[in-house]
Amino acid sequence: METQAITEWTFFEEVPIPLDVAQLMVQGEQTFAAFKTFRDSAIFTSRRLIVRDAQGVRGKKVEIYSLPYSSVNMWSTENAGTLDWNAEVELWTRAGHIKIKLGRNVDVRRIDQLIAHCILNSGR
Repeated sequence: METQAITEWTFFEEVPIPLDVAQLMVQGEQTFAAFKTFRDSAIFTSRRLIVRDAQGVRGKKVEIYSLPYSSVNMWSTENAGTLDWNAEVELWTRAGHIKIKLGRNVDVRRIDQLIAHCILNSGR
């Protein structure tokens, strides 16, 4: 499975949860937080991480990645340093190794708490 595009995701800032994400949800699934990505958004739910990637000039074509927490084996977070402006999150999953960069406006510890809450409470 190719995960190259996933390694290029950057979460820039926390944003309101998009209203149209409800159409992607299953019964009992709840949303916790959303983050702006380069072309769209990433949404943490009670069951998975959904990353929407608008494509094309007008962004009408949308590719949706859905990463169930049950497929995450391990994760790490790294805060930004003096010369390295971006914090990073790494997920080791059944699909491969996924790296997500966090912009200056995203608190790496907030992301760490979201991931811990979602994975450890996912009932796997």
